[in-house]
Amino acid sequence: SIPQVIGKFKEISRPNAFTRSIPSFIGNLQQLESLDLSSNNLRSEIPLQLANLNFLSFINITNNKLVGPIPTSTQLRSFPEASFENNTELCGPPLKIIGREISSPIDDSSSLFRLQHLRQLNLALNQFMTAFPTIFDKLENLRYLNLSEAGFTGQIPIEISRLTRLVTLDLSIDTLFGTPLKLEKPNLKTLVQNLTKLRFLYLDGVNISATGNEWCQALSPLTELQVLSMSDCYLSGPIHSSLSRLRSLSVIRLDRNNLSGLIPQFFTKFPNLTCLSLSSVNFSGPIPSFSSSINLRELILALNQLNGTIHSTDWTGFSKLEIIGLGNNKLSGTISPTFLSHNQLMAALVTFMGNFQCLCLNSMTFQKTKFMGEIPDWIWKPIDLARLNLFQNFLLGFERPLKNITSSLEILDLHGNQLQGEIPILSNAAYLDYSNNNFNSVLPAQIGDSLQYAFFFSLSNNNIQGSIPESICNSKCLEVLDLSNNSLSGPIPQCLFQISRSLWVLNLRRSNLSGIISDTFSKSCRLQTLNLNQNQLEGKVSKSLVNCKMVKLLDIGNNHINNSFPCHLKNIATLRVLVLRSNKFNGHIDCSGNNSGWPMLHILDLASNNFSGKLHLTCLRTLDAMQSNPDKNQSELQYLQFEALGVYVIVKYQDAITITTKGLELELVKIPILFTSIGISCNNFEGSIPDVIGKFKELHCLNFSHNAFTGPIPSSFGNLQELESLDLSSNSLRSEIPLQLANLNFLSCLNVSNNKLVGPIPTSTQLRSFSEASFENLLELSFSSYLWEIIHIKRHNKLCFCLILLNIKSWFTRTSFES
Repeated sequence: SIPQVIGKFKEISRPNAFTRSIPSFIGNLQQLESLDLSSNNLRSEIPLQLANLNFLSFINITNNKLVGPIPTSTQLRSFPEASFENNTELCGPPLKIIGREISSPIDDSSSLFRLQHLRQLNLALNQFMTAFPTIFDKLENLRYLNLSEAGFTGQIPIEISRLTRLVTLDLSIDTLFGTPLKLEKPNLKTLVQNLTKLRFLYLDGVNISATGNEWCQALSPLTELQVLSMSDCYLSGPIHSSLSRLRSLSVIRLDRNNLSGLIPQFFTKFPNLTCLSLSSVNFSGPIPSFSSSINLRELILALNQLNGTIHSTDWTGFSKLEIIGLGNNKLSGTISPTFLSHNQLMAALVTFMGNFQCLCLNSMTFQKTKFMGEIPDWIWKPIDLARLNLFQNFLLGFERPLKNITSSLEILDLHGNQLQGEIPILSNAAYLDYSNNNFNSVLPAQIGDSLQYAFFFSLSNNNIQGSIPESICNSKCLEVLDLSNNSLSGPIPQCLFQISRSLWVLNLRRSNLSGIISDTFSKSCRLQTLNLNQNQLEGKVSKSLVNCKMVKLLDIGNNHINNSFPCHLKNIATLRVLVLRSNKFNGHIDCSGNNSGWPMLHILDLASNNFSGKLHLTCLRTLDAMQSNPDKNQSELQYLQFEALGVYVIVKYQDAITITTKGLELELVKIPILFTSIGISCNNFEGSIPDVIGKFKELHCLNFSHNAFTGPIPSSFGNLQELESLDLSSNSLRSEIPLQLANLNFLSCLNVSNNKLVGPIPTSTQLRSFSEASFENLLELSFSSYLWEIIHIKRHNKLCFCLILLNIKSWFTRTSFES
């Protein structure tokens, strides 16, 4: 075997005929850059400790007899397949068993099941979409079986339980995107009772539906088990003591179950424990001491009901700790390098954290922890720190100016503080969020050169001065740029529209920018959000904007754009939100000869322009989402947002707009895709209101006020069952209020004032609940609407009778005066 003294060396090369295992103490060689153990007779698994070798740039362990999965560290998985070849029972990425997606079905007749000497089978990440095959027991020599995300459905067959040589079994599934598998007959106990050689068990997303006594005792015979991953399995608790028999466990993941009770004390006694993830499992009580868990790298206990006091000394012994998550609990105490979001803490950013010289954290989050004062200088020094979140605190500034700073940080989130002064720019960062602070400097002239790797950059809601430097266009990886709500000046750089081939979100609203919208949008434009609302922009709507075939939100409202209706935008079928309000648009909105439309559009705001003419069916008929919204049956409320996969993070950028509804301006910081609105008020539209509006059954807000519409209110409006706000005021509408409006049970705001309506107000409780102001200045309104009240009044209630007579007298007086 390899002698232990090797653990003190700094280089290893050219091994010979070693046997037995790779020693775990090789993980102590922190300076190791090259490791070659190829062409020996090494057996057993690759020790997890090799994941600690952060400087390792070359590894070769080919031509041995290693078994089991390659540890799931980014470091080891970054090496090519050739580094691990010719180990007959070694498995997992980067090794490929089946290297491409298979969509053709695999059933019991498949020739795959004739490979009776097969030891490793990986069918993960496929789309079979068939029932689970039932003859896996034909592959009796399998040591490694990975069927995660394979697309199989239904009950897991009992034949899996006969693969008694299995070391690794992975049947996991992401319940967000796939149909959960079931373990009923067989149940968990029947499935694993003969799989006593199992070391790695992944059942995430499988519907097991078992109590703590049942599932814990079912697993207790698996004494060699090292990895237990059973998140989202419908498990209940509390955790039974029989699980304490699994003392070889290194990784435990049981997130998003209903375990309840206390965190078991015996977890702290597992000598090999490196990862314990128990988020959102309804645990309560204090956190037990993990002081003896010296190998712990990841501790996730977020989203529970944990309480008690945390002491900084509780965490000083964890030299290998990388991630700790305690967010969304009820903890109190002093702060250590932990993930302590949403806890009941009152503290300053304590300086003892700077004493952790050997701390190997790659992620630190202090969200909503009420930190005050300055961000200390030492926080930029840890060489392994990749992610730092200090958002929504009371931080005021930095201990020293952040010029020429070198940091390994790839994600820096400081939004929601009170930071001021110059903007910190980290040249290696991929994600920078400085929104909602008090920064008041100018953008550095060469800012784009410092954002070479950034895909997300936000400075929204600050007080940034000056112009946008041309160098911003040098940020070739930028996907989200948000400079909204600042005090900028000058034009928008033309090149910013040219880099739309990489940019997905450009938000410059409320930034005091001037000039024109340059006609330089790239033919490979990928923009999904373009928000330029409330600037000083002039000119016309760029013709090249039609190149942006993926735009979902286009908001150029509240500018000085002088143009006819931009019919060329009708070719953008993905458009969901279009805001042109408060500009100088003019002419008809009918696009003759253009049969394209906006089938997904659910917010249209053309208010406060100079549009004129009639509303034609051709410009309304294509608004399919307002007639029948395909997203209506979603189980959860969906919002208009852009999603990007970055380093260590999935970014969900929420779009926001301002709408006018129910007579008020409303800021939608999230835009529900079920919310539908049409606003064309304060224009010069004329003629009758098209009856086709009555087909917009998903409509929530309709504002046609301050135009020159004539004719009746369409009775088809009674079909708008979702309508909450209806404003038809200040037109020349005639005839009676249609009885069908009494059907609008969700209507909470109605204004038909300043028209020429006649007859009684329909006698529904809904319409009679609105104030008199909703019906004012309708000069031919019949006083029979008041007499209706008299008929239904109790005769003995003289006071109410007199009040109604006074109302009638008031009506006569007002009508005579206004005449």
